[in-house]
Amino acid sequence: MGGTSKLLLCAAASVLAGTMPALSAWQPQKPIEFIATAGPGGGTDNIARAVQNIITKYKLTDQPIVVVNKGGGSGAEGYVYGKASAGDPYKVIFGTSNAWQQPLVSKVAFNYTDLTPIAAMAQDEFLLWVKQDSPFKTAGDYLKAAASGDFKMGGAQSKDTDEVLTRMIEKTGKVKLTYIPFKSGAETAVQLAGGHLDSHVNNPSESLGQWRGGTQRPLCVFSPKRLPQGAKVTATEGWGDVPTCAEQGLDIKQYEQPRTVWLPGKVTPDQAAFYVDLMKKVQATPEWKDYIEKTSQVDTFLTGAEFDKFIKEDLEHVKQVAGEQGWLVK
Repeated sequence: MGGTSKLLLCAAASVLAGTMPALSAWQPQKPIEFIATAGPGGGTDNIARAVQNIITKYKLTDQPIVVVNKGGGSGAEGYVYGKASAGDPYKVIFGTSNAWQQPLVSKVAFNYTDLTPIAAMAQDEFLLWVKQDSPFKTAGDYLKAAASGDFKMGGAQSKDTDEVLTRMIEKTGKVKLTYIPFKSGAETAVQLAGGHLDSHVNNPSESLGQWRGGTQRPLCVFSPKRLPQGAKVTATEGWGDVPTCAEQGLDIKQYEQPRTVWLPGKVTPDQAAFYVDLMKKVQATPEWKDYIEKTSQVDTFLTGAEFDKFIKEDLEHVKQVAGEQGWLVK
């Protein structure tokens, strides 16, 4: 074969190679487990199931996906399970900032460095909620009443984001609150509806049904500006009608919770890259946009160095609050 013919064959092979997927790219070959590090109905469970539904609808993988709740120990159960599954790319852990916060404040058998970070997919807002028939119309009313009595504040899990926010409310509002932890925001909402709590600090998605059903309502949102309006939740109100806490006299301008995705440690770069790409495909769908709007979250996507930078910055903030509370593990 002449030199010119060889060059043409090489060029054709190069073009074909560029149009075909790399043979080394990893693809799952058996069912995948999504581990939600919280109880059913909470924000972590909700996002795991939203992602599962989108992947299934668009056939983004040909393998079935099952969601398993492992919320014991304020979510530590799920992370320890992930740590014990080192090298297994069929275990995908859904969590929050508790992946790196918990080891700071509790003697748990894992560290976030035992896991492989995939992405932070959303920032979830926090609101201060009270019963529908509560006499409090503003956060200022709430703080005045809380200053004169023993108020019960509910939240998801102990020494986690909900309790950190509760302690910030105490400090800023100069009140004392009895914090009562539950397995999930959904369980917390049920307790408030039943009159067992005076308030809680749920994310929008965790109390959406209760607000719509008339058992509880938000007083304010911990955001520098009001949330996007979106569709009405009740007959007359939507998320954009909720005042900010700062404008009502509770000067905590912003408090959010990242929704994070992890694999166990010791997976291969190809396996991690598959899930980064999978989550990007999920985020590009109209169903994801609808999920973000209905739950009034902030759409984001942090991976790689950006995600690592975010974790390290948040760790510094949590160390300060945990230190003030005497929570830091020695």
